[in-house]
Amino acid sequence: MRDAQPQSIYLKDYCQPEYWISQTELTFDLQDDATVVTAVLTLEANSAGAQSGVLELHGQQLELLGLTLDGDVLGTGRYTVTDETLSITGLAQQHFLTIVTRIYPATNTALEGLYRSGGMYCTQCEAEGFRRITYYLDRPDVMSVFTTHIIADGSRYPVMLSNGNCTADEMLADGRRKVTWLDPHRKPAYLFALVAGDLLNKEDRFTTMSGRDVTLKIFVEPQNIDKTDYALDALKRSMRWDEEVYGREYDLDIFMIVAVDDFNMGAMENKGLNIFNSSCVLANPATATDAAYQRIEAIVAHEYFHNWSGNRVTCRDWFQLSLKEGFTVFRDASFSADMHSATVKRIEDAKMVRTVQFAEDGGPMAHPVQPDSFIEIANFYTVTIYEKGAEVVGMIHKILGAEGFRKGSDLYFDRHDGQAVTIHDFVAAMEDANGVDLTLFKLWYKQAGTPVVSAAVDYREDEQALYLTLRQQCPDTPGQIGKQPMWIPVQLGLIAADGQDLPVQVAPALNTAGMETWTSASQVLHFTEAEQTFVFSGLAQPPVLSLFRDFSAPVKVEFQQSPQELLFRLQHDSDGFNRWDAGQRLMLDWIDQARLDEFELPEDARQVMVQLLTDETLDPAMVSYLLTLPSEAYIAEFSDPVDPHAIHLGRKRVRLAMAMALNEQFAACYQRLVSHAEYQPEPQQMAARTLKNLALSYWSVASDAGIRQALAQFGSTDNMTDQMAALVALINSGDDELAQQSLDAFYQQWQNDSLVVNQWLSVQSGSADLGTLSRIQQLLEHEAFDWRNPNKIRSVIGAFANQALCHFHAVDGSGYELLADAIIRLNATNPQIASRLLTPLTKWRRLIPELSEQMKAQLERVAAQPDLSRDVYEVVSKSLA
Repeated sequence: MRDAQPQSIYLKDYCQPEYWISQTELTFDLQDDATVVTAVLTLEANSAGAQSGVLELHGQQLELLGLTLDGDVLGTGRYTVTDETLSITGLAQQHFLTIVTRIYPATNTALEGLYRSGGMYCTQCEAEGFRRITYYLDRPDVMSVFTTHIIADGSRYPVMLSNGNCTADEMLADGRRKVTWLDPHRKPAYLFALVAGDLLNKEDRFTTMSGRDVTLKIFVEPQNIDKTDYALDALKRSMRWDEEVYGREYDLDIFMIVAVDDFNMGAMENKGLNIFNSSCVLANPATATDAAYQRIEAIVAHEYFHNWSGNRVTCRDWFQLSLKEGFTVFRDASFSADMHSATVKRIEDAKMVRTVQFAEDGGPMAHPVQPDSFIEIANFYTVTIYEKGAEVVGMIHKILGAEGFRKGSDLYFDRHDGQAVTIHDFVAAMEDANGVDLTLFKLWYKQAGTPVVSAAVDYREDEQALYLTLRQQCPDTPGQIGKQPMWIPVQLGLIAADGQDLPVQVAPALNTAGMETWTSASQVLHFTEAEQTFVFSGLAQPPVLSLFRDFSAPVKVEFQQSPQELLFRLQHDSDGFNRWDAGQRLMLDWIDQARLDEFELPEDARQVMVQLLTDETLDPAMVSYLLTLPSEAYIAEFSDPVDPHAIHLGRKRVRLAMAMALNEQFAACYQRLVSHAEYQPEPQQMAARTLKNLALSYWSVASDAGIRQALAQFGSTDNMTDQMAALVALINSGDDELAQQSLDAFYQQWQNDSLVVNQWLSVQSGSADLGTLSRIQQLLEHEAFDWRNPNKIRSVIGAFANQALCHFHAVDGSGYELLADAIIRLNATNPQIASRLLTPLTKWRRLIPELSEQMKAQLERVAAQPDLSRDVYEVVSKSLA
């Protein structure tokens, strides 16, 4: 372990800076070997801050070339430089500070600040990357108007972009070109962006609701220009949706997106100049799957929606990160639900929360949606901040209703436009707009962990009433014990014996204080105490209870229902999410049984599944989810301790049993859904392909005819969705030679398309059939792999550690050793990626003993390395504490 341990930063220690920066003028002189950055800052003393006359600016890996204050060169006695700060003393109320620094983008492997991706210059400044560009108050509450000048060889970098509107473009005397951009909206440094390269662009236009004309451009490397149409269309749909649903209009003359191959994240919402990981913006039918199209649509929407929920109104400090991210994830999820199936979207979101966020809540990195402290902020771009944060916003929406939530969001944007604010300010706007008190609800932001809700029912025939008793408790998490009861919205329904919803009538005497008696087919109970009983009257027969419809709260539910009741809900529940949930609970029970013995699909379950497969009135995408087994990672969240090999065996047996019992139906379903229409990335086609390819995956497990069909589809299809589905089916066929031949043919076809090759890497690394340690080592040495590219690393090492669990958890510990080796290597070059790869190793306490100790040993080996980055140190130290 390193000797000088990084120190925690605490929310309680927040204070405003002594100075604001009202104007920021930047000049970038882009040269081959280095870049010289000149920053002219207009400083104004903060009347609310301390008055020491000292300015401490942030900076990392900078060469200070010049420093002047109000035109005078500062002597060395007036300033001090450390590895991370520049401190200037003796300041008055207002100054013009000029700082000249030299940086080296070509050797910046951390991909923070200004760096090179191939032949392109680009930036990533969130959270604290701007301090790698120049000395600055790199904190989100310091908001400034930015003017940016870019000077470069115009023949090599014909495209030079920054935030805002282009105000000048001129040739200099030395033959180089200078382009100037002005962003009139104040913003923090984390939203700064710069791009320079030899790029092509696809252009379109959008007319806002007030009649303003906005230019839209997507910039890509020349070979990718045919992959921009869908993202451009998704952008226009996002802009229109935000106007219609939230009343928010775009505010600049131009909106730009740039696709970058080397990028740590998915995308970045820099004001007017979004920078995207190329995998999140580029698509055409031949190279992108339906899932990729939907991901692109969601991420384009997410980054655009940030223009208001993140840019126009930003966060005061990084402890408020979910203020922008949780709210914006909620907004993009609502958009995706409107564009496609709301039920399917809700299932997808719940799967993410249950599989990944619940695991985070139960591990050493558990933290509230509003954390109290951190060592490295990059470690807190987590599923708790994003997905759980979105669920918390969704619960506010459920409590207030759509109209009340819109009133609250309008007040929030109007009240805080142009400000850096807190989560408290967001909730206060919701309260003030609706006249409600959300004090109790705010515990969702401050308490870590996943609440556990247990339910017990008592039907009383003499009263024709159902008594529902709910109890809640939230387990202890690092730094938090003895949690308080929270406000949990419980959406529920009552189902009659004929499968129809019954009117829900709750007796007011035992209802939450202030609630009125209501009647509805599906309603929301406000569960606010450690234990509450709700009474439902007017029930001549005991109903089947459907709890937490629409995944109304991110909680674990303990509610015993018989297999017959679960099967009944799978068949009849009017809530699509709960229909899926009933099926998942059934399948979890089957997998648990199959760990110990061979498994045969129960006949009553087979009949229900036949009905699902043959009912053409149902949404095919939903049917595919109803018949998809939970992943091994999902199953692990319902296991204690976790035995990955037993989980793998049980799931494999159930999968085979389902395939054999429904072989004819899967074959018929596949044939029914085969289409010869031209590929379109639209909801109806996507839904049909989803079910068709699920049917193929089962059919090819059960029969040679299915394998032959997979081989035919692989060789004849014109779209990546069907080709990749067929490739996966062939990999899972059990025929190693056929699998390898198919992989070789796929690579031969697509070796010149990096994004498709990433899919080729991932489908092997994440495979239970192929993802052995020896294959992973081969892929790490393959010509297609590059340690400098985060997408390649995620495609091989990330897929192996998170998907090929039967190989990652090898009994000799070799899978853990491989991951630890990668983390140690990347710690020195890209600490963010190294830290994110650590997550599988943080789960060591939950494993069976023979695996747990080996995983812990690898964590200890990482911890013993000298010069650990703050990113890696924080995760390792908390995991071993």
